Amino acid sequence: MTVSKRRKGLTVASALLGGVLVLSACSGGDDNASGSDSGGSSQSKVDEAAAEKASKAQIKITPEDGSDNASINNSAAVTVSKGTLTSVKMTTSEGTEVSGQISADKTSWKPSTQLERSTTYKLAAEAKDSDGRVAHENASFTTVSPANSFIGSFTPDDGTTVGVGMPVSINFDKAITDKAAVQKGIKVSTTSGQEVACHWFNANRMDCRPEDYWKEGATVTLKLALDGVEGAKGVYGVQQKTVTFKIGRNQVSYVDAKTKQMKITQDGKVVRTIPISAGSPQNKTYEGVMVMSEKFKETRMNGATVGFTDDDGKGEYDIKDVPHAIRLSSSGTFIHGNYWGAKSIFGNVNTSHGCVGLQDAKGANDPNTPGAWFYNNSMIGDVVVVENTGDKTVAPDNGLNGWNMNWADWKAGSAV
Repeated sequence: MTVSKRRKGLTVASALLGGVLVLSACSGGDDNASGSDSGGSSQSKVDEAAAEKASKAQIKITPEDGSDNASINNSAAVTVSKGTLTSVKMTTSEGTEVSGQISADKTSWKPSTQLERSTTYKLAAEAKDSDGRVAHENASFTTVSPANSFIGSFTPDDGTTVGVGMPVSINFDKAITDKAAVQKGIKVSTTSGQEVACHWFNANRMDCRPEDYWKEGATVTLKLALDGVEGAKGVYGVQQKTVTFKIGRNQVSYVDAKTKQMKITQDGKVVRTIPISAGSPQNKTYEGVMVMSEKFKETRMNGATVGFTDDDGKGEYDIKDVPHAIRLSSSGTFIHGNYWGAKSIFGNVNTSHGCVGLQDAKGANDPNTPGAWFYNNSMIGDVVVVENTGDKTVAPDNGLNGWNMNWADWKAGSAV
């Protein structure tokens, strides 16, 4: 045999051996079978036989395997048809198990807690059909990341009782460009039947209130249905929450910087008059309707934080234990106790840097002072109306002070 003939013969043999290997790997092993029908028909019979023995239970996991930007509220769910669930295990990619509950009829499962953002979860489910045959399903998905989601921080808190001036105020951690879509996912209602309108101050803040103060004793409900709402391009809401709060007694206090007196009214009747000292002629107090947003039995007040500094850059004042302080604006307007001023100034002279001062005692432990009485008889959401200071009206978005905007302008700031 020549070299060329020998090589040709080896090539043919190699091809034949390759064909034998392919047939033995993919066919049913029938040496008598021939043609293209041998492998296909044999494999089909094997598949059909396997299908007949398989469980009829059909497991569905949502979201689909490989999903990203999944909801942290409603994403994880397992259901089964033509069978019952026997076990479901959900873990993070690090192996931390997530608690969950199979329904009483054993046809569904869901986690017991809200999922975390930007986390990969794995689900493994098992079910049986009526003949006891077992089916399995697995999936992995990743929840929406902080960079691709927004959250609204709201006030007042769930379950609280507040004054009649308390608006619902929501501050979003991302700028909202589709304000209409977000506002449609937010509903504020009251048992008093008052119409409630929402107003956007900017891309991050929306407040809601009725035309007049809330009715005493009413219950207000805030519903956030923002899960999956696209607030900006590629940025989705994740909140699904209902909040309720109650409206307390109707208390409105009137500060008159000219007479240097404050009249406290409940249901329109004066219950007490307290001498005050408002802002000096050089540092006038804002006028307008202000709502109490925070209360501190004692707090530090440093002039440097609000622009009152000496030549050395230090604050014109730095009092570390101001008693009975109640915030009226985010820019630093308070109504608070004053122990460092002479008693004679209250009702006679306006001496402050813009706050409203009441006679009080150092340490905030004397309940008989005017400052202590007012603090103890006030609640977050109560209204303080400041008049005759000679200064401008406080801006509606400086604190919770949207009452300084008329109803038509307020409603014009709605996105829907």
